[in-house]
Amino acid sequence: MGCGPQKIATVFLRLAPAMDTFDAIYQRRSIKHYDPAHRMTEEEIQKLMDSALQSPTSFNIQHWRFVLVRDNALRQELKGAAFGQNQVTDASILLILTADVKSFEKAPERYWANAPAETTAMMVKMLVGIYDGKEQLQRDEAMRSLGIAAQTIMLAAKALGYDTCPMVGYNPDKVADIINLPEDHVLGMMITVGKAIKEAWPKPGQLPLNEVVIQNRFE
Repeated sequence: MGCGPQKIATVFLRLAPAMDTFDAIYQRRSIKHYDPAHRMTEEEIQKLMDSALQSPTSFNIQHWRFVLVRDNALRQELKGAAFGQNQVTDASILLILTADVKSFEKAPERYWANAPAETTAMMVKMLVGIYDGKEQLQRDEAMRSLGIAAQTIMLAAKALGYDTCPMVGYNPDKVADIINLPEDHVLGMMITVGKAIKEAWPKPGQLPLNEVVIQNRFE
């Protein structure tokens, strides 16, 4: 699936124009029912995944690892690990979001490959100093990054005309075993992407802004 920047730019131009960002935000819903016969094109998948790479991460660490599950037999296994939820096999693609919690110590200078040498050295020292030996912080940072990437993927999919469903309803031990998750990685969520054949329920109700937006500080 590798493509250089020039080829990716060409792919973007050939695909249909994306919808307005706010339209994608308000129209995104968690869809459970997909057309099992639909297939996304390689260009669409490429664009979706490249969009995910634009998600921000602390220190530009980019520790997400996106498992794109194409094998039908593997998806059947994952469906079992997800308590039989049909969207795991019916959606056009299945993504499992994981993160390498030890990426801060794996050749971290590559995260600033285009920066001046002194900047790279400074950032590597800071990165290792902040995360080394702090397992809870490493996990927290991974989950923050995966949450941001998940929303990027879902909004990008909606802009491409597809629907999604973020999923945490699965047995993590079984999923980790099925995808051979490395010991220094953590699981985030699954995301299904495809063509909806049944709309989601109406939104059950949003809390008012004055309940969720705190002005300056809690009382």
